[in-house]
Amino acid sequence: MSEENMTELLSSGLKNDYNKETFTLKHKIDEQMFPCRFVKIVPLMSWGPSFNFSIWYIELHGIEDPDVVQPCLNWYSKYREQEAIRLCLKHFRQHNYTEAFESLQKKTRIALEHPMLTHLHDRLVLQGDFDACEELIDKAVRDGLFNQYISQQEYKPRWSQIIPKCNKGTSAQEINRDDMNSDGDDNRPGMRGGHQMVIDVQTETVYLFGGWDGTQDLADFWAYSVQENQWACISRDTEKESGPSARSCHKMCIDSQRRQIYTLGRYLDSSVRNSKSLKSDFYRYDIDANTWMLLSEDTSADGGPKLVFDHQMCMDSEKHMIYTFGGRILTCNGSVEDSRTSEPQFSGLYAYHCQAGTWSLLREDSCNAGPEDVQSRIGHCMLFHTRNRCLYVFGGQRSKTYLNDFFSYDVDGDHVEIISDGTKKDSGMVPMTGFTQRATIDPELNEIHVLSGLSKDKDKREENVRNSFWIYDIARNNWSCVYKNDQAVKENPSKALQEEEPCPRFAHQLVYDEMHKVHYLFGGNPWEVLFSQDAPRRLLVPQTMSALQGVPAPPLQIPHQEIQV
Repeated sequence: MSEENMTELLSSGLKNDYNKETFTLKHKIDEQMFPCRFVKIVPLMSWGPSFNFSIWYIELHGIEDPDVVQPCLNWYSKYREQEAIRLCLKHFRQHNYTEAFESLQKKTRIALEHPMLTHLHDRLVLQGDFDACEELIDKAVRDGLFNQYISQQEYKPRWSQIIPKCNKGTSAQEINRDDMNSDGDDNRPGMRGGHQMVIDVQTETVYLFGGWDGTQDLADFWAYSVQENQWACISRDTEKESGPSARSCHKMCIDSQRRQIYTLGRYLDSSVRNSKSLKSDFYRYDIDANTWMLLSEDTSADGGPKLVFDHQMCMDSEKHMIYTFGGRILTCNGSVEDSRTSEPQFSGLYAYHCQAGTWSLLREDSCNAGPEDVQSRIGHCMLFHTRNRCLYVFGGQRSKTYLNDFFSYDVDGDHVEIISDGTKKDSGMVPMTGFTQRATIDPELNEIHVLSGLSKDKDKREENVRNSFWIYDIARNNWSCVYKNDQAVKENPSKALQEEEPCPRFAHQLVYDEMHKVHYLFGGNPWEVLFSQDAPRRLLVPQTMSALQGVPAPPLQIPHQEIQV
């Protein structure tokens, strides 16, 4: 309320363009709005090598209505007085001015702290009763008072390999993974990339469909039981059972409430594309009935996306909606030369109403960077937060450009919010841009998890070819790297890492059981295929799952935050 007492409300910068930008100023204390009389604007930078820094026009929006401002002013005056009294109480107690402390507290009836802290101070400082202090700490743990603190601690990762049981009496130790062909055996799916996986958290079952085994697209459908540690083949060829044909680079999502799985999209080589093959079919699988249903022969004809690959798809079980975004649209060109010179097309953001069986276009692909525009892409990450009901999108590639932006889309409010435009130089504090990112979300912990394996930086290939695991704290808007493999990758990297940790890879899949805090990683192509001139271009990694377990490192042994990946 005075020029001598200034509080920072915002620290930000403007883009080097002509577009209008809007910033939200800090305006609340303890969820209560506070009044402001003076606003001071200080330039962070007066010049730059490639632009002139200037302010053309600024508008300040606020509430001037006395009926709103005066109650806030009264609250703020009372708040300042209470904080001053609390500081006095703290000072009196620290210096053992007992009479002054008790007298001020009795007169003002202002609590210095949480009653449990006062009780702890009495037992520890005044009485020296350590047994009673330990009982208080145990009670605080049971009451969840340390949960927020634990959630902010760093995870300690630990990889482990999952070798499933066999149905033919063969032990896991008797299986030589290196001797397996790409088809694997009858007990589990073979090596592949570009497949899709979803997980039913209620039954702890991972479902796997399709992929590319090095020579052809696959149409087999598998289920992995976590409790039994065993694969089961649901179908060797789903097309023969009225299901989708063999495919790769498709997408799947699961409705755990209704126990249904949806699949959309696929990749087709340009040599086999024609007007009939470019129809975008859309299927639903009923887990309990073990039946497939064709929902649409061509989603494009029904108002949905055209045939795409490397897109993303999320399920909103509460509203019975599916959201799909991005992906490269397959086109039928007359010649190979035409396909090389034509500009690639990308799909927009669509919603599918499962109950009504209808599609709606929410956002078209846009090359602009407007506040509500979305730029379509491939190889990106898209996750649905069931609690705040937002889609989170980041990463990906558009033609030859790697995208660094990070934005959310409010599915109920139809609003796009830019979390990061990708222009900030936060090197080392965000996941490396590349095309091997796999992401999951934990709505309960309010976290996004990202497994990154390969950077786009060609000058630092060996340095950047490493698995790293990142966690994004949504509430604090903060990225943190909790794991990077530090083993040497120059000499036979696959063999060096596969014993304890999975080697860096692409075209793999990662699913997350948010109920039991477990990630599951399967398949893909090892990274050295990209860089080796002699290696076969479609080499695949062994068909074993990998697990990464990590727990925060607080001084207390509390299992609340235990997480397995």
